[in-house]
Amino acid sequence: MSDTKAPVADLSFEQALGELETVVGALEKGTVPLEESIALYERGAALRAHCETKLKDAEAKVTQITEAPDGTVTGRDVDIA
Repeated sequence: MSDTKAPVADLSFEQALGELETVVGALEKGTVPLEESIALYERGAALRAHCETKLKDAEAKVTQITEAPDGTVTGRDVDIA
């Protein structure tokens, strides 16, 4: 299963999270053979780490944004896209 998937580093947060949910679902069913379960677990661990990194990066960008007393949003050259 993991051999046909895109490299984790190339996935968006949403793609990685969706795949992680699929991996967790497959493992929870308990119907996957042992070797495939191990591969799924490894892929899931990589996906979780990737999602965590993406979230930390987003949090860092958000914390750079501040609201001025007049209600305008200011920041330090932050690209949120």
